Amino acid sequence: MIQKLIANIRKTNAPIVVGLDPMMGFIPEHITKKAFDQCGETLEGAAEAVWQYNKEIVDAIYDLIPAVKPQIAMYEQFGIPGLMAFKKTVDYCKEKGLVVIGDVKRGDIGSTSAAYATAHLGKVKVGNQVLTPFGEDFATVNPYLGTDGIKPFIDVCKEEKKGLFILVKTSNPSSGEFQDRIVDGKPLYELVGEKVAEWADSCMGEDYSYIGAVVGATYPEMGKVLRKVMPKSFILVPGYGAQGGKAADLVHYFNEDGLGAIVNSSRGIIAAYKQEKYAAFGPENFAGASRQAVIDMIEDINGALQSR
Repeated sequence: MIQKLIANIRKTNAPIVVGLDPMMGFIPEHITKKAFDQCGETLEGAAEAVWQYNKEIVDAIYDLIPAVKPQIAMYEQFGIPGLMAFKKTVDYCKEKGLVVIGDVKRGDIGSTSAAYATAHLGKVKVGNQVLTPFGEDFATVNPYLGTDGIKPFIDVCKEEKKGLFILVKTSNPSSGEFQDRIVDGKPLYELVGEKVAEWADSCMGEDYSYIGAVVGATYPEMGKVLRKVMPKSFILVPGYGAQGGKAADLVHYFNEDGLGAIVNSSRGIIAAYKQEKYAAFGPENFAGASRQAVIDMIEDINGALQSR
């Protein structure tokens, strides 16, 4: 799947991923009203609104981008109907040719880790049938439990040609409470990066591994170090835009071939119509605002890369 991701990036010339992280406060009133008229003010109604919102955004931007990243918590909050909306979103994005990164941040051991890997990246046997549960192409994984938590995912990745993005240095302000601690003379995030590089070597595509890393845009100097530590891993970069990450800070996340990183924006794209810059689109044309925000982000990232 890393080859498809690279092919999509080259095709679109857009090293970005759009986070499909819907919140009810983002969804325009005309969509929620229609969903509530149909299903009531229920979990089903909320899930229907989320699905219709996602669909309209995807229809507006799928030709511009290589990948999407739905964050499962935004769907789980609406219970089983929300998870059904998550599955419909994953399937629809794949129909549009997009790579789907399931932002699920799973992390456990043994049979539990194997079950998570099966749910999001693999297949499950039910009687005589072999079925696909959620069917994402990549999943985000927390490495805190060590190799015991990662190996079941890698095993499924090898079998299904799927991929992982392993949390190394996250973009949130308190990440340093643990990740920046010095262990054996190095910050913990660097030691985790070294382990990711080791796992990556065991699961290679052509030029890049199926095993990537998450490194936040808000810590560019650390990203510069980690790019060297993990030369064969794609870096998923959250924190651009709304969290303060700037395109000029991200050039070192990329390799000399112009590949090796993919930058995420979530609310900056899907709720663009709420920003002053795109307010003229209005709630009725929220998807048009999202499309323009994608175009602007691509120009911003590529401009920074070309001037480095």
